[in-house]
Parts: sequence; C-alpha cells; structure tokens
Amino acid sequence: MTLASSLTTLDALPAGQSATVIHLAPTRQEDGSDVQRRLMELGFVPGERIRVLKRVMGGPLAVKVGESTFALRRFEAALVSIKPE
Repeated sequence: MTLASSLTTLDALPAGQSATVIHLAPTRQEDGSDVQRRLMELGFVPGERIRVLKRVMGGPLAVKVGESTFALRRFEAALVSIKPE
C-alpha cells in the first residue's frame, strides 16, 4: 500500500478515530482571511496527532488537537490532509 492511497481529509474521518496531519491546502476566503494560517495557529500542523470527537450532521466537527478542542466547519476540515491511524 502506498502513502497516497492511505491519505484522506479530516472532513471524512469518523467520530472517535485518530489521525496524523500530513498537509494543509492553501486557501484564502473572500474576506481575505487565510484559513491555512489560522488552522496552523490552532495546532493543525504536519505531524500533529488529532482526533475527531463528534460530528454534527451537516455541521461542524469537534476535533481534539493536543489538549485543546476546536469546532471546524466542513470546508475547513476538507483542507486538512490526514493519515488515519
């Protein structure tokens, strides 16, 4: 199995499952905010272990990074490439 075939994005990770951040896709919102930078400031950096705590149907995901928990919108989670554990 190759590394590429085991990668997915955070928005697809089921609740209760852990993963390692591999890459953040660069993007900029219409208002000029840099989502990639914001995610990195929150701790979503390559090599970091994360865990989805809860998924709300059609809504945000509760994600644990280190000792902190964050709610991410689906489009933000889709920018985080991960390797599930």
